[in-house]
Amino acid sequence: MEYGLFLSFFVFLCIPSTGIYTSPNQSAAQEFIFSAFPYSWGSSVTCFIPLLFIYTFIVIGNLVIITVVQLNAPLHTPMYFFIGTLSFLEIWYTTATIPKMLASLLGEKTISLNGCLLQMYFFHSTGISEVCLLTAMAFDRYLAICSPLHYPTIMTPRLCAQLTLGCCVCGFITPLPEIAWISTLPFCGSNRLEHIFCDFLPLEIITAVMLIFMSYVGIVAVIVRIRSAEGRRKAFSTCVSHITVFLLFFGSVALMYLRFSATYSLFWDTAIALAFAVLSPFFNPIIYSLRNKEMKEAIKKHLGQKLGEWAGLCRIDRG
Repeated sequence: MEYGLFLSFFVFLCIPSTGIYTSPNQSAAQEFIFSAFPYSWGSSVTCFIPLLFIYTFIVIGNLVIITVVQLNAPLHTPMYFFIGTLSFLEIWYTTATIPKMLASLLGEKTISLNGCLLQMYFFHSTGISEVCLLTAMAFDRYLAICSPLHYPTIMTPRLCAQLTLGCCVCGFITPLPEIAWISTLPFCGSNRLEHIFCDFLPLEIITAVMLIFMSYVGIVAVIVRIRSAEGRRKAFSTCVSHITVFLLFFGSVALMYLRFSATYSLFWDTAIALAFAVLSPFFNPIIYSLRNKEMKEAIKKHLGQKLGEWAGLCRIDRG
């Protein structure tokens, strides 16, 4: 499926400026059908159950990360502040698409034009906010490794809050002109979308990828110059989770949007869309919890406290 400048999923655009004429008697499409979903009940249920599990895991996993970061004083650092914010955005990023996917699997596979525009806006606004935040996280790791003596005075709580606010403002403002422009276009022709959610090509992705890539090139260059093997290991361990998330997220972005003239079958288009919108957010809580010693210890600590409280309450009830 080709992804054009505007809507990748519309088969036909009636734009008067291009010389394509729309008859006054022809009604523009106001509802679209997702044709990529299975239509048999058995296949729909087979897809519904794992997708529901993944969405539940994403929400609970990210809520655990947010809670642990907030309640654990040793984690009140710029790096974990950004991780907590990223987890918050991940919840809303997936909520923009997955609940509608679940509803489409078991019910009507349609979406209104206004619903499609809203889904595109929230999917891309939260996605662009994440891209900006990943850029801020790369900047944070660059300062921590390349300028460790100046890091505490530069990366202050105030700067962290300003960077986070700037990321969200940028994310939620950037898609507005594109969505507003798309909403003025009369869509006609087939209303069947060979996709699982509403989408268009975000042009700002390439700039963000280059900024993050250059930050990590600088980090790797500094790590390589560290003389001791132990020093290199410690320096690399502080940013390995971020690099993993970066490769996972932008790898799926590249397959989704930076395909240039390459075309895939409907099966592979759907698989790539799932990797981009579902699997990448699914692995993020695992990467930031299981591959992070401080996070693992904090989660174990709070789970132990909660289990102890529940056990104490059970003993009181029995007494």
